[in-house]
Amino acid sequence: MNAVITGATRGIGKAIAIKLAEGGYNLAVCSRSEAELAALVEELKYTGVSVFTYVADLGSKSALYAFCEAVRAEMTELNVLVNNAGIFMPGILLDEADDSLEKQLNLNLLAPYYLSKYFGKMMRTQRSGHIFNICSVASKEIVTNAGGYSVTKSALLSLNDVCRGELAEYNVKVTAILPGSTLTSSWEGTEIPAERFVQPEDIANTLYTILNLSDGVNVDEVTLKPIQF
Repeated sequence: MNAVITGATRGIGKAIAIKLAEGGYNLAVCSRSEAELAALVEELKYTGVSVFTYVADLGSKSALYAFCEAVRAEMTELNVLVNNAGIFMPGILLDEADDSLEKQLNLNLLAPYYLSKYFGKMMRTQRSGHIFNICSVASKEIVTNAGGYSVTKSALLSLNDVCRGELAEYNVKVTAILPGSTLTSSWEGTEIPAERFVQPEDIANTLYTILNLSDGVNVDEVTLKPIQF
């Protein structure tokens, strides 16, 4: 079994990478940091799976497609794609800089769009596979001080739904995961107790559970929120 995970060197993506590697999935991951990729490979050695790494900035279309081609040379079949890489730039929509939306758009929407098209075609041909899009509660709710981010995550949920509709007849599943406040590096320095957050492992465990449901069922979307926040 083979899986592509973006943003796999930290936070939610890393938790998913660990969970899938422990489940026997060979991985293909990319990052802008060669050092972080090397550290992930070292950390996953105990699982015994293959971890293919590639240095790339997914905000660049040419770099993204170079990563896709490199993965295809390594993996002739792909079982799972996890579109996890993203960026959050806080700001009020009317006041934020124009390039704030543009930067978030490139990584939060265009990267999953290109990746889903490329690997979705592989899955369509093989008539199997599962695409996961890590969206956000901001995909469906108005979140304070998250103007451009909310726009891009809302569009990502729409992309998820379009892909699900187009790929269903080919036995390819597509699922959106919408986390609420999750304990990642973006909350570094907070005084809120760690146990009040959604944990990255919660998202990884949810994704893995969905992967192991029966062949005939698709989970369209799932939302994970803290009980109290």
